[in-house]
This record gives sequence, C-alpha cells and structure tokens, in this order.
Amino acid sequence: MILAGDIGGTKTVLALFDETDQGVEVVREEQASSREHGAFDDILEPFLESAGRPPLRGACFAVAGPVIDGACETTNLPWRLDEGALASTIRAPRVKLLNDLEGTAYGMLHLPSDDLVQLNEGRRPRRRGNIAVIAAGTGLGEAYLYWDGGRHLPIATEGGHSDFAPRTDEEVDLLLYLRKKLGGRVSCERVLSGPGVFEIYEFLRDTGRATEPPWLAEKIRGGDPSAIVSSEAAASGEPICVETMNLFCELYGAEAGNMALRALTYGGVFVGGGIAPKNLAFLRNGSFMRGFTDKGRFREMMLGIDVWVSTNSRAALLGAAYFADEVLAD
Repeated sequence: MILAGDIGGTKTVLALFDETDQGVEVVREEQASSREHGAFDDILEPFLESAGRPPLRGACFAVAGPVIDGACETTNLPWRLDEGALASTIRAPRVKLLNDLEGTAYGMLHLPSDDLVQLNEGRRPRRRGNIAVIAAGTGLGEAYLYWDGGRHLPIATEGGHSDFAPRTDEEVDLLLYLRKKLGGRVSCERVLSGPGVFEIYEFLRDTGRATEPPWLAEKIRGGDPSAIVSSEAAASGEPICVETMNLFCELYGAEAGNMALRALTYGGVFVGGGIAPKNLAFLRNGSFMRGFTDKGRFREMMLGIDVWVSTNSRAALLGAAYFADEVLAD
C-alpha cells in the first residue's frame, strides 16, 4: 500500500491507499488534532498499529513548513520530520516530504472535473506546460508544477511572503495604509489571506471610501471579522463588504497573474485554499480576471491561460498519495 498524509498546524490526516486502474483509492483514513500531540510519531504509530502495519511500497507527506534536505521543522508545531527516520519507522523503501503547497499542487492534477470551476478558458491544450497554484486561506501559499516534457513535478516557493505590489492609485493608498499600520514592509500574505480580507475592509472604512453601518460594526465586534465581511457580502450585499471582496478578488487575480508571468504557466493556473470555494460568486464576477489580465502588453497572453478554482479541500492528501504512486515508484 501507499501511506500519505496532510500535516497541518491544526489537523493531521493520514491515509492508506491502494493502486487501482482508475488511480489510487483510499483504504483507511484517520484525522487527529495536531496540537494535542508532542510529535508526529504520536499520531503515526497508533495509525499504523490500528491498520495492522501493512507492507508499504512508499510514503509521502505534505507538511505545513519548508522542507530542506529531506527534513522539516513544522511552522506552527514543535515537530521535526525527517525522511530517513520516517522510512525506518514505517518500514518503507521510499519516503518523501513535500511542502503542503507542493502536495496541493500535485493533487490538482488528479481532481475530478466536478471539483473544478473554470474562471477562464484558455487557448492551449490542457496541462501541457508549467502550472501555477495559488491558495489563500489562513496565509497565502504559492507553488508551481514544472512540466519536464513528460510529466509535472512540484516546486515549492515562499512567494506568499514576497512584496505586495500595488497597480492602481487605490492599491498604492492601501500599501501606504498598511505600511503605517504594520510599521514597515507589507507582504502579499498581509492582503491575500483570511486576515487580509479584514485589512482591506478597514482600509476602505478608515479612508472614507466606504461606510460601515452600526449594525455591521456591532456584529464584527462579536465574531470573526473576515468571515463576517465575506458572508455579508454574499448574503446581504452590504456595499462595504461587497467592495472589500471585489478588491480582494482583483488583488488575488493580479498575484495569480504575476505567478503566471514568472513561469510562463501555459499549463494553467489553479486557485486553491479555503477562501476561494466560499466566495465563488465574487471570483466569477470578473474582478479576479480583471486583475489577472491587467499585464499591459501581455494581456492577450494572459487571456490564453486556463484558470480554475478548486473546491476540493483534500488536494494536499491526494497529491501526496499520487506523488508516492507516480514519482517515488520510478
């Protein structure tokens, strides 16, 4: 069997997969709270024991943190994972650690069409060329899939922490507002993330570009501000919330377009993460593609690139399983 995992700061999902004619298929899957365990082995060992320690031909884990020389110090947990140590523990010939966005990126290749919503239909054969994957959620993740002529291979990045680059006068004002508020540099993640939604909202409110009604201010004080803003944008159409989400989506598209330019992603762009599926109406209203295609002389090239939104929250786990099956097996 294949062992795959999606290891995050909040939860860890482990699964055993069998290979079938249609791809890989889950045989056993369990989820555990990451923060309740002092080490990854505290989750891994009971899972293998409960499964009867089946023989493994490979294992791959998508990990929330940078993977360097086959090891990872997890970003939001006091865990250290090492490929060699894990291979010994689980008795597998090959073990691979991927950054979580690498796993998500590889998983995008294997999602059923029902899990994808197309924002732009390009003009090239699907998946022939590099692919960009961008995922806004608690933070901003970015990764690429490099096309080597025969298959795609994932490339990790920390692009979410690159500089926020404004394009319009309003976005310049947003940068200046955040520089003052944060005391200096502003990364893309400060804008394109769950917390970033509320940063945009506060910018529009505090600069007088939009008005905050008293009932909404009261509601925000009692809950998750970003979630309230996005839900009210869809449910009530409150103008300040709608303006926030439109600006967020345009900025999201602009950064996705930057990724496409940097690696000539003729294979397409996938939008993942937790924010996109909950805000499809705003992603599809033209604001995302307006930002994506606003690249001057390269506008026509950008119009030729396929863009999809993934609605599947299991892409990282699937990516880890398929990477073990297709790449580690070679």
